[in-house]
Amino acid sequence: MIDFDTALALLQDGVVNGAVYGLLALALVLVFAITRVILIPVGELVSFAALTYAGLDNATTPAALLLLAGLGIAAFLRSVWTARDRVALAVETLLLPAVICIVAWQIAPLHLHVAVKAALSVAIVAPMAPLLYRLAFRPLATASVLVLLMAAVGVHLALTGLGLLTFGPEGARGTAFSEDMFEAGPLFIPSQTMFVLGFAALAIAGLWAFFRFTLSGAALRATAISRRGAILVGIAPEQSGLRAFWLAGLIASASGVLISPLTTIYYDGGFLIGLKGFVAAIIGGLASYPIAAAAAIVVGVVESFSAFWASSFKEVIVFTVIIPVLLFRSLGRSRSHHAEGEGE
Repeated sequence: MIDFDTALALLQDGVVNGAVYGLLALALVLVFAITRVILIPVGELVSFAALTYAGLDNATTPAALLLLAGLGIAAFLRSVWTARDRVALAVETLLLPAVICIVAWQIAPLHLHVAVKAALSVAIVAPMAPLLYRLAFRPLATASVLVLLMAAVGVHLALTGLGLLTFGPEGARGTAFSEDMFEAGPLFIPSQTMFVLGFAALAIAGLWAFFRFTLSGAALRATAISRRGAILVGIAPEQSGLRAFWLAGLIASASGVLISPLTTIYYDGGFLIGLKGFVAAIIGGLASYPIAAAAAIVVGVVESFSAFWASSFKEVIVFTVIIPVLLFRSLGRSRSHHAEGEGE
């Protein structure tokens, strides 16, 4: 029988995990709404950022720099022949990665403050997302969702192999931002969990403000509503896709840095984290940000209590949550089609 204090501790863990899943769910919904890409490789971005942050604790040059430079060169060669603005392409795919690599190579051997290590890790990993868009998804912009899904699976498998080659099979855990503990009744809350929850709240508020008050956000919303309509009013869907992948890369890499002190991360460990974010995104229909965020909290809580009651089956239980949702949506569509048929 579970006691009240244990239930509160499990609820705390579930909410923290759910906040991370919620961030990734928002990234998945954002990218799908703009580009119709189910960004399965979002988990690899989480892993790479976490391992990069953990590696900086040893004051060594991050191994991810080679991966960033390689992706930049490949993206440039892939797009240079069809690019309208080759200067802008070179800046984004060659100059920006080169600057990041030079800066990281210079300062990584120093014993950096945790804030600098976190920022540097995000700066190294976040640009990989738009580079992947240029390399793998932009050429398939007009393809079907199924083809884009197959491409996403291929990118995931490629990044998994590159992750093993780059970081090795050993797991790592980064230094906590702070060792302080906060007492709230029977709970002792690590400050790192407060950073996770705080960033999740800021990210949600920031995305809301971005879509509400900026021209770039309005362009993204227009592209999500109607790709053809966006083209007619002068919005380039390719640029919207790049911005969506930039935002997804920032969210995923920051999430990886935040969870690095909380758990040991392996080169392929982000896949399950991203998959749980995908469950929340599916519950939101890959369209609703609030529902996806709320569903992520539910997924985190279900996972936490499942780990207590049946740890061997916690992953099965979490992914089973998606079945009744899919059944409900399927029945709803069947009734809608049936009603339309009777109306005709």
